[in-house]
Amino acid sequence: MATFSQSIMEKGSDMVEEDPNKVFTLQGKSVKNVKISSDSFESNIIAILVLHDGHVLVADHINKKIKLLDQRYQVVSHCGVSAWQWDLCLITASEVAVTVSDTLTNTHEVQFLTVNNSLMVTGKKLQLPHECIGIAFHQGDLYITANTALYKYTLNGKLVSKIYEDKAHPYTVWKCAVSPTGDKLYITNNSQHKLLTLARDGSVLATFTDPALQAPRGVHVTPAGQVLVCGGQSEAILQVDGEGRKKLTTLATQADGVVEPQSVCYNRHTASIIVGLDENNSILVFKVQ
Repeated sequence: MATFSQSIMEKGSDMVEEDPNKVFTLQGKSVKNVKISSDSFESNIIAILVLHDGHVLVADHINKKIKLLDQRYQVVSHCGVSAWQWDLCLITASEVAVTVSDTLTNTHEVQFLTVNNSLMVTGKKLQLPHECIGIAFHQGDLYITANTALYKYTLNGKLVSKIYEDKAHPYTVWKCAVSPTGDKLYITNNSQHKLLTLARDGSVLATFTDPALQAPRGVHVTPAGQVLVCGGQSEAILQVDGEGRKKLTTLATQADGVVEPQSVCYNRHTASIIVGLDENNSILVFKVQ
């Protein structure tokens, strides 16, 4: 099964310019409300995923819901999850994996969802022996973070290897993303304000730090290989070069409404960058070029 990024590339170069260092420039901003009547709290959009058909999934951590948005970013459907959900990744055109983890109830699992039009159906679960926070997928491999370690699993839940570990601080391995070719893995070290770039075997290829990257949270790689990362405390969205070594630009800051960003995702269908925030019922949609 081709990955999402591969399927995009195969559809023609007119859709995506394959340059990981092409710098985004902002063209405008809109604010979209994702609150629904059954929400008990202000939203915490901890993860965002754009589907093959242009619909968008957002993980509302505090309300324990996955919300499906249409191409105008209106909520059209939602489903609940059993515990705190942390991240989303695409498996096939219609199947999504969700990390769910709660130490109080000893719930650590990957929940699979199928999305067809506006219908979300829960599927199998993988029960894992450690916390499940960040998740990424590439050619049959699931990459899952557990606060201080990065693991590789098969889709059936078989552990392949512990790729990387750093126990120096509590949140050294927070979220993760994989390059379109699968040769690089990016992880956010929330505790030490770093973005790490790893090779497939877990060796560190690059360590990136910047004053605008404090307490990094979400990290996202576009189909062209462009790297986006949230500075949670520094309240900024950065674009880093494909090697993970240097900042290309600070895309948006608190002045643009980026307050405690949790997640970031590029939407090729609308040529925009979506940002999810903590304790905020709205997402930010930045038109880019």
